[in-house]
Amino acid sequence: MAHKGVVLAFYIFTFLTGLPSNLLACYTFFRKVSQKPVPIDILLLNLTVSDITLLLFLPFKMAEATWDMTWHLPVFLCPLTNFCFYSSIYISTLFLMGVSVERYLCVLYPVKYKLNRRPIYAVAASLFFWLLAYSHCSIVYIVQNRNTTMLPSDKNFSCYEKFSSSQLQILLPVRLEISLLLFWLPFAITLFCYINVIRILASLPNIPSHKKKRAMGLALVTLLNFTICFAPYNTSHIVGFIQKQSPSWRVDAFLLSALNTTLDPVLFFFSSTAIRRTFSSCWVGMSKSLWTIVSACCSPCCKVPGDDGGGEEDAGAGQTVPNLPSELAQARDSTFCTSRQRSGISEH
Repeated sequence: MAHKGVVLAFYIFTFLTGLPSNLLACYTFFRKVSQKPVPIDILLLNLTVSDITLLLFLPFKMAEATWDMTWHLPVFLCPLTNFCFYSSIYISTLFLMGVSVERYLCVLYPVKYKLNRRPIYAVAASLFFWLLAYSHCSIVYIVQNRNTTMLPSDKNFSCYEKFSSSQLQILLPVRLEISLLLFWLPFAITLFCYINVIRILASLPNIPSHKKKRAMGLALVTLLNFTICFAPYNTSHIVGFIQKQSPSWRVDAFLLSALNTTLDPVLFFFSSTAIRRTFSSCWVGMSKSLWTIVSACCSPCCKVPGDDGGGEEDAGAGQTVPNLPSELAQARDSTFCTSRQRSGISEH
């Protein structure tokens, strides 16, 4: 099991990188769906909501890591936090599969699909995905109610980590079924769809190269999401079923599943023009703000003693300098400061 400091640092990094980007993506997709709903945007909006749900419960996992992986928060938060975590994992795999199927149909039947696509189909699929994941992950509450080996009042109470033999008899087969149905099957479908998307696009000479690269980027990020974030944890379900106990590395594998909330915004960048515009405008705005702050902090360095630096009259010429655009004014101030500093040096 990873050291608590590593676990805490990993959760903090995931929270700080995942929450702002997912909130920004959620806002963008919500505006797009409100104006003109299309299936891909509906699927991606649900994916962002799933990520934000996980991120909102992540501080509780941070507190658990701080207390040496023991639970000192209110007892009802233990099953609720884990329920939201596990549900988010499998909601993400289902919606990633949905996005891959939508892209595959769009490439395979470009005209027919565009004429027949309906937002209601994406809404129905979204409701089905949420219900399917929630119904399976309710096992958290079933197992929690059968906990007879450790009471929540115990100072060493571990939230959904140590299980009795009676709990494992229920839990291990359900984990296996969840893994096969909600991870390995969506993974296989997603892999099939993106391999064929790339194959079809590569065979079409009239498709611009930047669109082909964008499709490859979308496929690559999605497959990395499956293999890095979700595959280790779901592999532990198979190993646990074979060994009749939870593997010791299962908790470490569970850490990687939260990283999905950081990778998803990269997927949004490749799949949506609106997201690319929004992220680019935010980056430009942040860069301008940072440059303004740096300029404001560095500007006093060119002042000499006794100079207020903000007058409109040039002390050497005694004439009023007219108002100039910001770029010319900055150049004027820089030249003025340099000349004043040189005169100050010569006087001394």
